[in-house]
Order: sequence, then C-alpha cells, then structure tokens
Amino acid sequence: MSIIDRFELSRIRRILKQVNSYADQMAAMTDGQLKDQTRKFKARLAKGETLDDLLPEAFATVREADKRLLGMFPFDVQVMGAIPLHQGAVAEMKTGEGKTLTATLPIYLNALSGEGAMLITPNEYLARRDGEEMGVVYQWLGLTVAVGFPKTSDKEWKPAQKRAVYNSDVIYTTNGTIGFDYLIDNLASDEEHKYMRPFNYAIVDEADAVLLDSAVTPLVISGAPRVSSTFIGVADEIIYTLIRDVDYEMDEEEDNVWLTNQGIDKIENFMQIDDLFDGHHKDQVRSIELALKAHFLFEKDEDYVINQDNEVSLMDKGNGRVMQGMKLQAGQHQAIEMKEQVDVTDDTRAMATITYQNLFRMFKKLSGMTGTGKVANQEFIESYFMKVIQIPTRKPVIRKDYPDQIYTTLPEKLQASLEEVKQIHALGRPILLVTATVELSEIYSELLLREHIPHSVLNARNAAKEAMIIKEAGQLGAVTVATNMEGRGTDIKLGPGVKELGGLAVIGTEKMASKRIDQQLRGRAGRQGDPGSSKFFISLEDEVVIKYGAHWVHRYYDRHESKRSMNAPKRLRRGKFRRVINYAQEDSDASGAQQRAQSLEMDASSQIQRELVYQQRNDIIFGEGQVDFDPEQLFRDEFNLFFTEHQPLTMDQLDRYILDNITYQYFDAPQGIDLANRKQVVDFLMQLADEEMAAKKQEFATEEEQDRFIRLSLLKAIDECWIDEVDGLEQLRQIVVARQFAQRQPTFEYHKEAERAYRQMKKEIRHMVLRYLLLSTIITDKKGKKDIYYV
Repeated sequence: MSIIDRFELSRIRRILKQVNSYADQMAAMTDGQLKDQTRKFKARLAKGETLDDLLPEAFATVREADKRLLGMFPFDVQVMGAIPLHQGAVAEMKTGEGKTLTATLPIYLNALSGEGAMLITPNEYLARRDGEEMGVVYQWLGLTVAVGFPKTSDKEWKPAQKRAVYNSDVIYTTNGTIGFDYLIDNLASDEEHKYMRPFNYAIVDEADAVLLDSAVTPLVISGAPRVSSTFIGVADEIIYTLIRDVDYEMDEEEDNVWLTNQGIDKIENFMQIDDLFDGHHKDQVRSIELALKAHFLFEKDEDYVINQDNEVSLMDKGNGRVMQGMKLQAGQHQAIEMKEQVDVTDDTRAMATITYQNLFRMFKKLSGMTGTGKVANQEFIESYFMKVIQIPTRKPVIRKDYPDQIYTTLPEKLQASLEEVKQIHALGRPILLVTATVELSEIYSELLLREHIPHSVLNARNAAKEAMIIKEAGQLGAVTVATNMEGRGTDIKLGPGVKELGGLAVIGTEKMASKRIDQQLRGRAGRQGDPGSSKFFISLEDEVVIKYGAHWVHRYYDRHESKRSMNAPKRLRRGKFRRVINYAQEDSDASGAQQRAQSLEMDASSQIQRELVYQQRNDIIFGEGQVDFDPEQLFRDEFNLFFTEHQPLTMDQLDRYILDNITYQYFDAPQGIDLANRKQVVDFLMQLADEEMAAKKQEFATEEEQDRFIRLSLLKAIDECWIDEVDGLEQLRQIVVARQFAQRQPTFEYHKEAERAYRQMKKEIRHMVLRYLLLSTIITDKKGKKDIYYV
C-alpha cells in the first residue's frame, strides 16, 4: 500500500471515529426521535451547514435505522466505504463486504439536500431488489423513494409518473434506464412532457463495468427509417464466394477486413459493373463493406446472440450481458441480420445519442462502488475525476489463488480444465467455471453432460435466471458454468458443509481482456473470510494471446500445433510463457483504456453541441413571458442571404423561393421589381412575410397563444435539424476512423468536420424557422382547440 493510500485510510478512520462517537446517543433515541433527525438535519442545512458537517451524525442515524429495520448494523469497514462514496470517490470493497448496505449511509446524507440521490446499477433485478429492501429505511426516516422503471417491461410510464420518480429524494435505477430517460426528456416539445431535474448525486454500483467497460457504448434513440438498400441481400450472397487471402485480407488482430484487387474483380463480374469505385456505385460499395464486416468481424455468441424472438441482440464483450435496446448504426445491424437470415429491421436514423462517459460526467457529484477498481485508478481520475480508495476487508482473505496452467492448444486446455473439474467435483466442493464467450460456455456444458456431471449454465441466453443460479452456486456439489457476466451484485453464499471441504472453487478458462475481470472472478470465492480457491487455464489460442501476444508465441504455436497429443495435455511451464501472457493482458488493458480516452476526446464536440442545443430547447420551453426572439429580423437576414446566394437572380428562382418558404397564396409575379436591386427584392419578400404573419395573428385569441406558436415553431426547427446533426455525427464517427489508414488523425478530422456540420446546422435552423412560421397551417376545431400543421 502506498503512502498516499495509507494517508487516505488514516483520514477515513478519523471520520469513522466521529461516527462511532454518536452510536450510543442514536441507540438511546426512541423511534420518533430517530425519525425526527431528518427534519433537524434539513433545518441545519437551511441555516448554512454543509453535508460534510452533518456526516458523522447522519451516518450514525441511518446506521441505527439499518439496525432497527433491517437487522443489520453496518460494520466499521462499511462506514469506511461510505465515507469516500460521499466524497465523490470510488470505494473498492471486496465481494461479500456488503456494498448494498454501505450505500444507505451516503445516499441518505446526500438526499437531505432535496436535490436527489441515485443508486445506479447495470441490472434491473438488483436495482429493484435493493430499492425495495433498502427503501424501507429511507421512507422510515421521512424521505421519498422510487425505483426508476416499471415492474413489468411491457408497461410504459407517462411523463407525470416519471416526473414523480425523478423528483423523489432517493432513486434506485439502472444506467440504461437513466440514459434513455435523459435522451427522451430532451426530445420533449413542452413543459408537460419534461420530467427530469438536473443530475445531483449518484453512486454507480459495479463502477468499473459501467464507467469503463461500457463507457464507449453509445445510447441511441432511433427513428425515421432511412431508405433501405436494395443491395444488402446481393452483398450477403457475394461474401460466400470470397476466399480469404485471395479475395479479401484481414489484419493480424482481425479487427479490419478489406478486398484485394482480385476480390474487387470478382465482385465487378458478379454485379456486371465495369468499375465498382467510379463514384456511381456508392450504395453497392457500402453494402459490400457492411457485409464483409458482418461475416468476418462480428462473431455470433461473442459479439451478438440470436434471442428467443429470433432477433439479433448485441452483447457487451466486457461482461457477456445482452445490451437491451441497443443496435449497431449505419446499416451494420441490418447486415448482421441478413447474415443470420432473420427478419431485417429498418435502418433508422439516430435521433439522440450519448455515451455513458458523458452522461455520468454531468452529475454534480459522482461516486462508485466496485471490487476491482484500483488497477484502473489513473483512468478513473482522468475520465471522471474520481480516485479509488481501497477499503480493508472485515476478515482476512484466505482464498488460495493457484498459478495459471498454460497449454498450447484449446483442446489441451479443455481436457486439463475438465480433469480439474472432475477432481474437485468428486470432493463435493461447488465449482464456478467461467468462460469468456457464450459458445465456450456451451462447449463446456456438453463436455460436462458427457461426464454425467449435473450443472447450471449462465450466459446471455438465460440471463433471466441469473440471480437464482448464482444463489445456488455455493451449495454442496453445485457446478455452475458461466460467462463473465456471472451475477455481479449477488453474493455466492456457501451452503452447509462446504467450508469444511475448502469452499467455492473458481476455475477461469482463459485470461480475460482486463486484469480487473480476472480479479472479479477470483473474488467470487473467499468472501468474508470464507475458504476458497481460484485457478486459470490458458492456451495460446485464447483471444487475448492471439490479439496481443508476441510474434514468437504465434510461431511457437504454428510449430507445435501439429504435434499435439490429446492423450496427454502438455503444460507450458517455462516462465517466458507466463510473462508473455501477462504482457498480452497488459496490452489489452492499455488498448481498452486508449480506446476509451480517444472516444471521450472525440465525443467532446458532440457533447458541446448537445449541451448547447438542449440548453436552447430548455430556454424556449421554460422561458417566462414572451420568447426572446425577433421574427422580423430573422426574415430580413434570411432574405438577404437568399439574394446573396442567387446572383444573378432570376424570376423563376424568386417564384420558387416564395412558394417553398413564404406562402402558397402567391399567383402573380411582381411588376416593376429590379431583380438586381437587393433592397427592392428584400422589401418585397418582407411584405409577403408580414402579410402571412398578420394573417396568422388573426387566428390567435391571446398573445399567449401567439407566443406558444412561435415557441413550437422554434422547437420544431431545432429538433428537425438536430436529428439530422446527430445522425450525421454518428455516420461521421464511422467514416473518420478509416482515415487513419491515410495517415490522418481521426480525432482531429472528427472535430474539424463536426464544427463545420454545426455551423451548417445553425444556418439550417434559421431557414427552417422561417418556413415553419410562414408556411405552417393553423386549424381551429369546433371546440376551439387549435392544431398547427407544419410542412
């Protein structure tokens, strides 16, 4: 432990001592007196005290409430974990140390401000379970509590119901729910459909999974389908005729694929095209590129699964979970659907999007809980301005972590790990066998069935049973095969007689993409001082070794693969193999961190644009009195711009502009107007615009109605152009990545193009406001209700 870490723990222990000093006082209070503490704390805040001032007493209060209502009195180490959570840091607490109970202390304290406190998890089951179980404490102490989503997935809340949720003092929700709610809230056209207030305080459970592993995953609200390509099916058929290293090539890491000259010739012959890249066949080229990636860069049961509804569902490679509601953009999802021969969905435009990185950076104060955060301390600091504080365990960890066993090939590794399972299972010890992919978890399941070993399988295909499977994973003789999604947030408790046999045995079947994931898997065993063990089986065919291993490892594999004998798997015991695998995993970690840093840097442009647009929308929606906007000045500016851009101006151009932008009630060309005279042309157009606006004003009974019409027209113009901008930025992100092959810096290219697109959007918004104000139609029904129809 570093000097800085020891200093942090010393500081935390001093605050813990203050909290403990109030324990007897709180224990002596009646229920009524303890409940009244909330009122007193709020009164003290109103008089100028801070949350830091209240911390010792508030923590002691909720600690006593936990004891009375839940029968659990938070241990000192849990209070120690709660302190950095209040201070905006990541608390690293090992599995089984009680993070759920720990969170009640800072959540209560920060909810006292009245601005809201959230506990955000990646899992709906855990969010509802913890919200309902811990919620009784907050309610008993006089705070309002809500779970952020309906009980049944087929039910949808109305804005008023969501507003009640987000106005609660305490909210338990998921990262996906809050992300999509944020985007939907900022698509609202009036105050009635807005429901969110500014983000205040949040604790992110499994912070490394959400804030790092899922950081660059974009949340996208889609709509307005694009015109589907007619070549998507043809492109998919062509792929089956291509031969690797003849018609197409892939890089060593297999994260890029391209056609060779021979492959291009084959496609041109197939499509009967003289030159595929002459600029007249962009749709065909795009469809072929998407089909290439779908077939060779996206793996079934690794990048996606086919769900029960026969649909393509994306998987998070970091944790093996299905990403509900997420789809690849720019036609890639449809290419995968065509490859898998399922129904092809519409390729839709992105209407609103945000990454988790930018979503969580909007909170006034953010903190996190995880069992494995210290190795990513620097990235947490750089990306979220949060340091990681390691909290000691209540009891010493006595788990045995055995050295990795390394083999040359996958079959050898499978055989060796299966022998290990058979030996441990014969003792009656429960086993958690963890794989990196759905496919490998099902291979192990088949092997266990052949050995007549009963077991449960937990992967993206049966995630609904996750909590139940994990709950039983610590029982005598239990064998659980799982991807690395396995039940984070749900403790594996040992059943009767298991401790005496040595506790839970965790068997990892390969090195994961990050050391953090390995640590998470080891941490499933040995909770709260229980016995347990962990061991990893590795082969030179594992993905992290193939992608990041040294070249000599690949040559070694090529020389020895043909000589392998399935009768006797041969371990690779020399230290150089252990070192090269460790280096490969470190490179994988570094690559992930670099990708997240690049995404954050690249997303800066879209985040700035998003904040400006959303602020402008909110100013229009919540503005009091007349909207601060001068239609006449906008009209004059637009007419001057039209004149400038159409030189020399013709009468046909003028007529077309009037009909497309000002009025349909235009039948006679103006007499005597000099089309070369700016003032005459602009004055004539202003006359038509004034007449159109005057006619509209006759439709409104009050200035409030007229003001609402202007607000709606402004919002309509902003939203229409912003949707195009969001979709364009998503397309741009895909395009600029390819520019690195032309020795150009993708991030710089993205910022340059994004700025140009933003300037064009602002120009287009002004033009759309002109059209919506002048060409819209106002219809009043029999009941006097006015409807506005925009062109």
